[in-house]
Amino acid sequence: MSAPPITVLAVTPEEAAAIRAAVRAVDDRVLAGPAHVEGLLALLSDPRVSDPIYDLPRPFTREGIARWVEESRLARERGERILSVTLDEAGEVAGYSCISVWPERSAAEIAGAARFDRQNAGRGRGGVGAAAAFMFETLGVRLIGLTAALDNIRSIKAIDGAGFVRMGERQSVRPDGTIRRSLYWELTREQWLAGRGPAPDHEPWSLMRSDGTV
Repeated sequence: MSAPPITVLAVTPEEAAAIRAAVRAVDDRVLAGPAHVEGLLALLSDPRVSDPIYDLPRPFTREGIARWVEESRLARERGERILSVTLDEAGEVAGYSCISVWPERSAAEIAGAARFDRQNAGRGRGGVGAAAAFMFETLGVRLIGLTAALDNIRSIKAIDGAGFVRMGERQSVRPDGTIRRSLYWELTREQWLAGRGPAPDHEPWSLMRSDGTV
């Protein structure tokens, strides 16, 4: 399961309510629905895409993916998750993005992946920046936590390059209870504002490699 950032912020009920409302109001992406279950199943059944991602609903079955999509819909209604898909020119699922939000902590994280033929496009750092911009500006959170597997060199470079601050390691718990050691980063809104350059033009999902976050 996704876990909130280690740092705990003081958050008023009004701030938490505003974040929940912002999550529910998102309408600028293709939200995952029943029509995307088969496409998500095909995407995630490729181990080159899904193997390193720690929080996916294994084993991959139509029933399991459908349940994940429905759980995500309900979580969005609570203002706590955005599960979206990216479609290719043929209308097939080419990637997904899952933003987990903890309004009572003003915090979020993002996970996702692109189809194997769309990986290694050289947009990692810009994608991390786009994801941070969306979560800070649109959702209104004040803290983002990210993890990456210890051997995921591309993601590690992208997260470092986007200005996230390394916080050591953390243990990422898979749905089956097994543990993945991960590098861990945090970024506050203040740090992001101090270090941001021109706004990147990539969609948040485009940062995704085949690991649990970016």
